[in-house]
Amino acid sequence: MTIALPARAKLNFDLAVLGRRNDGFHEVRTTLQAIDLHDLVTLAQGDHTALTLSGRALEDTRTNSCLIAHAALEHASKKTLPTQIHLHKRIPPGAGLGGASSDAATTLRGLAALHHLAIDLAPIAEQLGADVPFFLKGGTAMAEGRGERLTPVPTVRAWFAIAWPEFELLTPDVYRAWDEMPGDPPNELAKAAAHVEPRLNEFAAELGKGWQMTGSGSAFFRRCADETEARQSIATLRCWTAVAQAIGPWA
Repeated sequence: MTIALPARAKLNFDLAVLGRRNDGFHEVRTTLQAIDLHDLVTLAQGDHTALTLSGRALEDTRTNSCLIAHAALEHASKKTLPTQIHLHKRIPPGAGLGGASSDAATTLRGLAALHHLAIDLAPIAEQLGADVPFFLKGGTAMAEGRGERLTPVPTVRAWFAIAWPEFELLTPDVYRAWDEMPGDPPNELAKAAAHVEPRLNEFAAELGKGWQMTGSGSAFFRRCADETEARQSIATLRCWTAVAQAIGPWA
């Protein structure tokens, strides 16, 4: 049996950082929107567990979020789950688009179906990362806490132009910078991200008005009236670009 699932990306329509918690993480409030830009996770039963990759290159497969999710589910279920995992990577890493978190959540969902596990995935997802619980269901949601407290919001049809400057930002670095320099709406991490990587200011200036950073960066998006406007918005950009639309919940 083989299961193939899209691992959708996300955008942050807004992002407020409410402060640093006692556990070292940060309290946030953000509106998340799933989009149809996606990686593809394929899982098949096998004699042992292994991960293969295609598409965009990743530096270290040993710390890949698919394998981490697999190990977490084995631990929670107290079962060995030998699985051949193939990840076709399309979402840029370190871009604030949630690719690794989505890969992890999609792997959890696929493994549970493949191995016929009746198990609550939400607590496992919460341990894996701030955005992983959102990607279990997708759609549109207000996320609070570390991102684990989710309030569904009706999904509104929308198109987006997306631009990535082809350099990564590490989320922990951006949040550490925020501790020294809180930012302003709509994304209160933007100032900190630009401090970590000054080239981000140059990129934002090149994009012009109407573009907004997503997550902790480094990708930007622009809401558009339709697909045509979205494609026109990226037509002259000399960087990685994509056009995507909002996607409703899948679970």
